Parts: sequence; structure tokens; C-alpha cells
Amino acid sequence: MRTLRSVAAIAGAVVVAAALAGCSGGSAGSADSSGTGKPGGGFQVTANTPAAKGAIPSVSWSLYAEPQTLDYLYAWDFPINTVLANVCEQFLRTTPDLKVEPGLAASYTNPDPLTWVYNLREGVKFHDGTPMTSADAVASLKRHLDPELASAWGSAFRNVASVEASGPLQVTIKLNKPDALLNSLLAASPGTVESAASIAKAGKNYGNPQGGVNCTGPYALDKWTPGDSIVLKKNPNYWDPQLLAKADQFKFVFIQDPAARVNALVSGSVDGGYLVPSSAFARLRNTPEGKLYFGPGTGGYLLGITNMQGVMGDLKLRQALSMAIDRPGLIKAAAGGAANEPKGLTPITAWGLTPDQAPGYFATLPPIKQDLTAAKKLVAEAGGAGKKIVLATSSLAPEISVSATAIQAAGKSIGLDIELKTVTPDAYTALFTDPEARKGIDLVVTNGYTNTPDPLEFYESMVTGAFANYGNYSNPQYDKLYEQAAGTADPAARSDLTAKLQEIALRDLTAIPLFEPAHNVFMNKRITGATPGIAQLYWPWAATVGAAG
Repeated sequence: MRTLRSVAAIAGAVVVAAALAGCSGGSAGSADSSGTGKPGGGFQVTANTPAAKGAIPSVSWSLYAEPQTLDYLYAWDFPINTVLANVCEQFLRTTPDLKVEPGLAASYTNPDPLTWVYNLREGVKFHDGTPMTSADAVASLKRHLDPELASAWGSAFRNVASVEASGPLQVTIKLNKPDALLNSLLAASPGTVESAASIAKAGKNYGNPQGGVNCTGPYALDKWTPGDSIVLKKNPNYWDPQLLAKADQFKFVFIQDPAARVNALVSGSVDGGYLVPSSAFARLRNTPEGKLYFGPGTGGYLLGITNMQGVMGDLKLRQALSMAIDRPGLIKAAAGGAANEPKGLTPITAWGLTPDQAPGYFATLPPIKQDLTAAKKLVAEAGGAGKKIVLATSSLAPEISVSATAIQAAGKSIGLDIELKTVTPDAYTALFTDPEARKGIDLVVTNGYTNTPDPLEFYESMVTGAFANYGNYSNPQYDKLYEQAAGTADPAARSDLTAKLQEIALRDLTAIPLFEPAHNVFMNKRITGATPGIAQLYWPWAATVGAAG
């Protein structure tokens, strides 16, 4: 589970080429027969946008919020990942078709269940011209192990016994017990490699406007003007000639107000942007100034429970609220019709590890449907009428604000007293990284997605004590089953166990499914080439953006 942005799903995510081919160019609801929920209709998913025809001097790109940092330890949300995907790189790489392939590590082996050996590429240089070595890779990984740094990805390393340089360009990771997820997560933020010397030199300023970052990607950080923009410059010495940047400069402009962001796109003051507000879909589809694309996603909007010790700790009230929600209406109002009704906590596309098995798992899940009579009965049984429930909301995006208003109305229709607490976009983002910010909050609209082809990653967020276990859900049966799954090397067997975790999570409603949107990107008519799907969170998507004609 992750924080909310403007349209769903992110990251290093994961469907396989077959799954992508199945939805490319067709209705996003066409996967319904494979086990997903009902289609919202009105949109098509495409795997790619037209390739750029040439280089371009500069591109400007909108971000709905300014990154709080560019430190990869805290790369946990769309703004920071959208920038860092083009600046910093990982051991492994997530491709636009949502596969995992070698990245800064040219190869790797798993000689025994407790050992992973990575052979780094020769000739890779950081943006300051210094060569990348295993010492840099080790220092980068070890930062996740430092409790004082409180990495958002620390749980990915909980089974790591040691990280050592076993050669000038070789890194060996030893585990305390088998962990099937760690290798895949090295294609996401946990696998980022930064210059050890730069980390040491910047100290506490690492990742901020003063300390910056020094990585290996096709773009280097040029200038960060707080409150305004981040400017990247082309890295002419990038190691991968297939991904040499087409634009000399790439500027990210922070535009929090959704209406202002859309106006900037249509007027041409910015060239493009991901996660445009769903309320602007019709306008952006019809403008002659550019084109709106929908790409593959692996996540869904959820109503997150942020306090399992409070009123919403009562399962009957969670069930009642879920039954009260009109999801088809919510899809139209909050997602502009560009979403599917959910069947689980993740869409079927998040099961890229074993796509042939996934339909069978989803076919056995109970339907998620509206039933006001049953919902009122549950509220009465739980004695929930009149108890205050606080739901955080924000103007950050209509997917949040409209959903929150609809959920409040749904609660009222069955006797629940849901109070909306409006917070700023920055404060909303903090809800997902700072436990103190969640105090006094019972519910929050969020987006659950994966960074790997393995859905087990998503269900790790519900393990007792996990960083993304925002409500402190705890179930010994669930925790034991997760550990069994994490220690299972065979993908098919691991998926079977993950399906059981999915059943428990839905039974206990660790979060309430809302809808499953597509990813989106808008580009004006002067540029093309951006990856339309959620892979943009780790793939260096800006490198392929160039002139449209």
C-alpha cells in the first residue's frame, strides 16, 4: 500500500507482456472475464505512446506536489519517484512492459537460498564522472539497514544478515532466512545505487536542495528551486546508448491546484504530466493541443483504515461501510469513468508473477456489492450509530476529495457519523510517512499498488509492524502465512499462498476496495514518447520523450 496521488497505481509494478498485450488498445474493462471487477468503461489502455522523432532542447513537466526529498530511502510516492526514475538507478530495472531485467547489475546468481550475488556493470559512472564500484552499491544498500535513517523501505531488508563487496564490481547479500521478495525489490527504490562519497559529503543534506544527489541515470540533477521546480540536465555519458536522453533539459514544475495544472497543460505552459485530474478527462480528450493516454496500472484506490484501535477497528463497521458504497457511481464521479469495479484489494494485473493462475484466485472471491439493508443491520449490531469517524480529505485530486464526500454520504445513509478533515496536499502526503500525522484520523483514501511482479509485496504491508500497515492491523495467522510465502522460492506455490493472504485480508477488510483506475499521462502536440503506464516510477521514461514531429 502506498500514498495517494492523482490516478492510480504505480511503480515498478508488474504485469507480464502477455497481460499487457491482452489489454493494449482494448477496453480497460475487457479483462473482466479474467476475474477483475466490472468495467467502468469509457477508456482504453495502451502499452506505449508514439516514439519521439527526434531530439528537443527542453521539456517542462507538471508535478502535483513538490517532493519532500530526493533521498531514495524515502522514495515512496509519485512526485519523488517520477523525478528519481530518470536520475537514479537500481540493481535491476523495471521495463515499460512491466518485466524485471538487469540494470546496474549486469547479472546475478542465487547459489543457495540464503545468498544472492550481483555482478555490477563495468564502465558506469556517476554524474560527477567518478566510476561506480561495489563499495558504492554496498553503502547505498546499507543505508536501508540503519535504524536512525528510518528508511521507508527498511522492511525489505529485514531478513538481510550482511551486504558485502565480494569483488570490485560484485556485491553479495547474505540472508538470515529465505526471502523471495528481496531480489525483485532491487528493481525498485531498495536497489538504488548512489555515490558513497557524495552521500558522505552531503551528510544530513543528502537529497535536499542543498545536498542534491549524484547517481547514474540519463539525467542529472541541475537545480532545485524550492516551491517552484526541479531542473534536470542530460547526462551525455550515460552507459545505456538506447536510453540516451532526447531532451537537453527536463524541468519539473510544481502545480498543486488541479485546475491550474490542467490549464497549464492546455495552454502549453507545461508540456505534459502524469496523473492528471479525472475531472479534466473530457477536456483533455477533446483539446487539439495534445493527447491523453491511459496506460497499464497495478493498483486500486482503497479506503485505508488508519486506526484499528478506534471505532473502525470493529469489523462489522468496516463491512457495513463497504456495503454502503455505490462503486459504479463513485467511478463516474471520482475517476471520470476510467476505472473498473474492484474484486480484491489489488487488480488482477498486479499478479504478473503467475498470470495464468490469477484468474482462478479471483474467481473464488466473494462479490463486493452495495447492500444498504445489510449494512444498516451491521451498524446496529455493532452499536456504531453516532460514533464519530474522521476521514482525511484534500484538494490534491478529485479521486481523493470526491471519494471522501461520497464515502461520508454512504456512511450517513446507514447511520455512521463520518467527519471530513481537510488537510493540505503536503500534509496529506505526510499521512503515509509520519505516524504522528495520522493521529486523530480513522480513514484515508489511498492507493494500493506493487513495485514488483509479485503481489506478495502488497500483502507484506499488512504484516504486523510493517511500515505501510497504517492502521496497525495484526493477525498472527496472517503473519505466519506471510512468512511461509516469503520463504517459498517456487513462484506458483508462492502465488497460491499469496492468494490465501488475499482471502484473509478481504475477510478482515484491512482496507476497503473502492475502484481500479488506469494510469494516465497527457502530452501536448510538440512532444511524445512518455511511458503511459505505472512503470514510469522506475523506468527512465523522460529519456524517451522528444519531438513529436
